[in-house]
Amino acid sequence: MAAAVVGGAFLSAFLDVLFDRLASPEFVDLILGKKLSKKLLQKLETTLRVVGAVLDDAEKKQITNTNVKHWLNDLKDAVYEADDLLDHVFTKAATQNKVRNFFSRFSNRKIGSKLEDIVVTLESHLKLKESLDLKESAVENVSWKAPSTSLEDGSHIYGREKDMEAIIKLLSEDNSHGSEVSVVPIVGMGGVGKTTLAQLVYNDENLEEIFDFKAWVCVSQELDILKVTKTITEAVTGKPCKLNDLNLLHPELMDKLKDKEFLIVLDDVWTENYVNWRLLKKPFNRGIRRSKILLTTRSEKTASIVQTVHIYHLNQLSNEDCWSVFANHACLSSESNGNTTTLEKIGKEIVKKCNGLPLAAQSLGGMLRRKHDIVDWNNILNSDIWELSESECEVIPALRLSYHYLPPHLKRCFVYCSLYPQDYEFEKYELILLWMAEDLLKKSSKGRTLEEVGHEYFDDLVSRSFFQRSNTSRWSHPKFFVMHDLMHDLATSLG
Repeated sequence: MAAAVVGGAFLSAFLDVLFDRLASPEFVDLILGKKLSKKLLQKLETTLRVVGAVLDDAEKKQITNTNVKHWLNDLKDAVYEADDLLDHVFTKAATQNKVRNFFSRFSNRKIGSKLEDIVVTLESHLKLKESLDLKESAVENVSWKAPSTSLEDGSHIYGREKDMEAIIKLLSEDNSHGSEVSVVPIVGMGGVGKTTLAQLVYNDENLEEIFDFKAWVCVSQELDILKVTKTITEAVTGKPCKLNDLNLLHPELMDKLKDKEFLIVLDDVWTENYVNWRLLKKPFNRGIRRSKILLTTRSEKTASIVQTVHIYHLNQLSNEDCWSVFANHACLSSESNGNTTTLEKIGKEIVKKCNGLPLAAQSLGGMLRRKHDIVDWNNILNSDIWELSESECEVIPALRLSYHYLPPHLKRCFVYCSLYPQDYEFEKYELILLWMAEDLLKKSSKGRTLEEVGHEYFDDLVSRSFFQRSNTSRWSHPKFFVMHDLMHDLATSLG
């Protein structure tokens, strides 16, 4: 089943299995006992490691480059062939009392010949990596948007009145439980509107009377403690900060914050490193008790590290509010033209594809802005969102970024879920068993069972908003989960 899913994450999974087998005592026994060409096996391992080195880059580029996708398809066949050969060897060996007894009845020459063919095939594929511009361990800027600021864009915000009230209440209350500054985390999947909500709250007039000063910092993927600290210092002093030594910068910021009541917004935080978070937060503890940090993140794990009050989960918009966002950005009004009724009908079908994500509604509405031709609207309705241009539809890079920052073992488990039908309600234990059957779970070095590893993988994907608890389960049981429609489409586009 998993073999039907193509992609770098799945090839990475098979390479892990192959490396484990090549290093296993059984294979060492085979080499020593039957004098299989050690040089050939080393060549196979070296070739596979070169394959692994370019997979990350190939996985990213296959999205927009069909030649890379075809290359991954061909490479997949060769890697699976190597896996099948080793699997055959180990399965047959397991039926014998001793590995050597089996190989005494199995042609070493046949094994060697097949291995040689596989190495030749892999090497021929690797010769193409230069022409495809595939880099080993490629590091690139994966940012999909300009850093956020505290300014609102002037658009009317729909469906967030209650969320705004709840956050303002949390920021207004004295919930510090002592002298420590309170941290209020807003958690939600990419495109759900966390930054927009934080901007609304930040600019609320009621908070102006509470805090001595406010600061906004877009943290983004890499937590640069020095950069964040400098930005906050500049916001407090109103002057450029020339210090580049954290040891000098921390005392200065602490002095400025002393006995002040402040609000600091840290937008788009990804770090899951508790030590780094404590280091960043050190100067803030000099503020008075009602000081607050409002933080937005996609990761529940990040939120659990930073929180001092309950995590605020930001949910998707209702279809009605999502339609209002779409219509606003499409500039659709009753005075548009005679097609308005038809366009509204098509538009409401388009909004269903957004499944409550305001960024998707805004992006698709913006693509149709002031376009009143029914053909244009039907084209968007009948297209796959993942086939649209990233420059036009911002929700695509927003969700891909979430996938990009998954570790490889979670990437392959997520992509595997593309085999589920859309809106399928699945049970945690059911999916873990499927992952186990497809060899997608890595054996733990800490003595944990594969089932326990599967539970950890599953919980991590829930934490990162790839899976959501089903609210409409016909079984009315919290153990059922679903994938957001656009997350499912993402998995399918990668599969």
